[in-house]
Amino acid sequence: MQRRELLKLMAAAPFAGAAGQLMAAPAAEGTKLLVVFLRGAYDCSNLLVPTSSDFYYASRPNIAIARPGTPNGALPIDGNWGLHPALAQTVMPLFQQKQASFIAFAGTDDLTRSHFETQDSIELGQALDKRRDYRSGFLNRLAGVLGAGPVTDVSPIAFTDQLPISLRGNAKAANMALAGNARSALDARQSQVIAAMYRNTALAQPVAEGFQVRDEVMRAVQAEMDAASRNAMSAKGFELVARRMALLMRDRFDLGFVDVGGWDTHVGQGGATGYLANRFEELGRGVAGFAQEMGEDAWRQTVVVVISEFGRTFRENGNRGTDHGHGTVYWVLGGGLSAQAGGRVVGEQQALTQATLFENRDYPVLNEYRAVFGGLFRRMYGLSPAQLAKVFDGVAPKDLQLV
Repeated sequence: MQRRELLKLMAAAPFAGAAGQLMAAPAAEGTKLLVVFLRGAYDCSNLLVPTSSDFYYASRPNIAIARPGTPNGALPIDGNWGLHPALAQTVMPLFQQKQASFIAFAGTDDLTRSHFETQDSIELGQALDKRRDYRSGFLNRLAGVLGAGPVTDVSPIAFTDQLPISLRGNAKAANMALAGNARSALDARQSQVIAAMYRNTALAQPVAEGFQVRDEVMRAVQAEMDAASRNAMSAKGFELVARRMALLMRDRFDLGFVDVGGWDTHVGQGGATGYLANRFEELGRGVAGFAQEMGEDAWRQTVVVVISEFGRTFRENGNRGTDHGHGTVYWVLGGGLSAQAGGRVVGEQQALTQATLFENRDYPVLNEYRAVFGGLFRRMYGLSPAQLAKVFDGVAPKDLQLV
């Protein structure tokens, strides 16, 4: 992007810090981090598919992703895992170039299974047994540590309409939403056609009542999805703005946060195709577009971490969807991933059977997120134990050799 074009974009929407002051640009060279928060708890079992688990296929008779080598089957990663086919043209090439990896069995030890409680606890990054301080998010604490040490001029930004909890704190942080929220309305055409077929018959009233109940249920489900997303942009919105985010991070900011909603799939989740597959496709195009727009040199110094508040139930429910779970899968992408991590599923793992499920329903958490981020921050920024303790107090970093 030419400097003149960048200045025009920046002039259209000034970047104000916490105190309303224009933020200084960071150094031209430096490490960059983007955290992508999938609000609503995405179904990791259909993203990173446990293709070696017969229990997975028995647990999901309607929504499982078929094994590799079959029509619409998972993209083979290794002997145990496959990737959703919707990512064949976007994330899979990055994985094959060793610029993407996945952390299975990741997440928080928070057991509330509440979207709001767990989203807050993750963004805060504080001990679960202590009183929460909503004035101190973990990314803001990281910015404060970097600004006082390894990086003297760090500029954080949230691509959101309000400053997220993760960036609240003493360090100055900008926020700016690059796209509005997309809302999809229910299409009533088929309902009207079916109702017309039964008009003036004995079944007219039962059919009308059935559609009324269905509409009430769908409105309730949509309301929960909207609430769980906390006004985050849709995956389609992320796809549209990801390249603009990359330009801003490449040329001005070095610590970013964005949230993407629409992942609370209790009903009609779909399998290789359908609602969730469409969201994966949009998210994948956004991530790939971000990587491309960063350019080779900046991408080599950039790490993108995709997280969610928790996973979903391992078994499908009666509505061909999944419910609130526990452990999930994180994505880590970047041009400088290590040979030990790039193109691999990393972190502590175990076979997925009924006996290994958490509370006989969910993925267990074997890679606690603060420990994982702590290990990543130590490698990315060379932070000392004392500096890491300021970001995640009392947490021993878990070194997955990501970079």
